[in-house]
Amino acid sequence: MERKVTYFEEIRPENTDLTFRLVQECLKSSDIKKIVLASTTGATALKAMEFFKGEKIQLVVVPHQHDFYRAVNRFTPELVKTLQEAGHMVHFGTMLFHTGNLYESTAPTLMANLLRCFSQGVKVCFEIVLMATDAGLLTPGEKVITVAGTAKGSDTALVMQAASSQHLKNLRVLEMLCKPLHPLNIDELHERMAQEKPQDYSEKRK
Repeated sequence: MERKVTYFEEIRPENTDLTFRLVQECLKSSDIKKIVLASTTGATALKAMEFFKGEKIQLVVVPHQHDFYRAVNRFTPELVKTLQEAGHMVHFGTMLFHTGNLYESTAPTLMANLLRCFSQGVKVCFEIVLMATDAGLLTPGEKVITVAGTAKGSDTALVMQAASSQHLKNLRVLEMLCKPLHPLNIDELHERMAQEKPQDYSEKRK
């Protein structure tokens, strides 16, 4: 079996369009019914809702949890309502790779940084599939496409077998559709995000 993987030479928001087209192409030859999508402000979620309009697909959108690094979540209640009325789901849950302070353990951070060796998007794809399964929005063992990115937009798409955080060993990456060719580590990611919008990232995320 042969499969094509697309690598983005530059990390930029414009990669979102091609990422969505690659996902759309994958959907044509599969029976996948859900796309698990990371979206911080809702811009990527709205773009996905419009792009996949008419497809027999449901979006499971996972924004940042509330009180993550700002008092007011940028993913507004109005946007949640818009997505839900279109038949999609939105889940604000505890971000599993950011629970080090809660459990006084470095394990979540170590896992996150290891996954960032592939890309920031790969780390987020793992995280949001686990979160969505924990919330009952995915069935353990369900085959889904998960989409995330670096700073803004989307640049990573994986076909995954869903699992909950209670059964992490059952989580699977079945296919990689696309990712950045040169992924950023956490320090490089913080620097890039600070350059793009300093007021949003004055408090660094670990």
